[in-house]
Amino acid sequence: MAKQNYENYWSLTNAFTDYNSVKFIRTLEISLNFMEQFKEEKFSQNKYERLQAKLNFDDVNTISIRKRINQLVKLGFINPFLKSYHPDAKLYLEAKTNKRRATLLSKIVYSNSKLNASVNEDSSLHQINFLLKTLEEVGQLSIDDIIGLMQIPIARVSRGYLTHKELETLKWQAETIDFKSRKYNQISHFLNLLKKLDDLVLHEDVLYFKDDIELPKVKENTKRDSYLHRIYKNHLKEESEEKIGSISCMVENLVYPSLIASHIKPYIQSNENEAYDPDNGLLLSRNLDALFDQGYISFDENGFIICSKLLNEKLSSHLKEFHIDPKFLHHNRLKYLRYHRDYIFKRE
Repeated sequence: MAKQNYENYWSLTNAFTDYNSVKFIRTLEISLNFMEQFKEEKFSQNKYERLQAKLNFDDVNTISIRKRINQLVKLGFINPFLKSYHPDAKLYLEAKTNKRRATLLSKIVYSNSKLNASVNEDSSLHQINFLLKTLEEVGQLSIDDIIGLMQIPIARVSRGYLTHKELETLKWQAETIDFKSRKYNQISHFLNLLKKLDDLVLHEDVLYFKDDIELPKVKENTKRDSYLHRIYKNHLKEESEEKIGSISCMVENLVYPSLIASHIKPYIQSNENEAYDPDNGLLLSRNLDALFDQGYISFDENGFIICSKLLNEKLSSHLKEFHIDPKFLHHNRLKYLRYHRDYIFKRE
């Protein structure tokens, strides 16, 4: 029974979670070169083993090497039986930026991924396409919805998507068979893939198309409560004084005569709790506040400034040396900063 269930699930256990990593790129490059060199040779166990030997560049075990090859098959970079590879696979190798690779990954996965395929087993089922059509139908998918989808043998659904009602049934079924804990790794790897695809956003455990995301907003005509805002700014001043000994810009570490209590998640997009939450704020100089507020700069997980490509090169070069003092980085503030990177920062 366990084997039968496994065959019906969307199977994605990855050797790599970072598709921009040196090891992933090298694995892809070696595989494509091997397939070019031996394209006239029919698939055989011997051919498969020779490719495995080529991919043993970092002394991992045979199982890990096979997992690497099968990941390339499942994602659609190469086809089962080493017959051919996706036309954009070489462009992926040549891409100069991670953004360019993300776009190519989305195209490759959408057009050619087969999660239940492997190097010696083909499949005609395109699970990502099925998920995207379901997302178009229902508007948004919770993680529990996605887990429900991962159980469905999509060949039995001729229309190519599920409805709200069908998803509810599958969610109940997943709970009944304890799918979430038993298939934790596969779920995690699948969500990791979805986060990498263009125009998809996983926000607060709900998947949307980027243009359709409904973010919580206060009414446009809602005015800030001036007293609560003063308390909010005082909290930030006290935090600065407590952690670095002075009321300073949390990035430049300079004592300006005037500092701005800058919202990370904009006030207009914040609910009541977020609007005056000190963790949703940074004490910044006026120049940094203006750039941050308009999305020309943001901060990565380690607090270092990320500059938009819209900024002047000289200004970007000057700013990149600055970072939020690590003393101000904690779980809640990092959560708000992640929101700023995803929805406010002007990448292009």
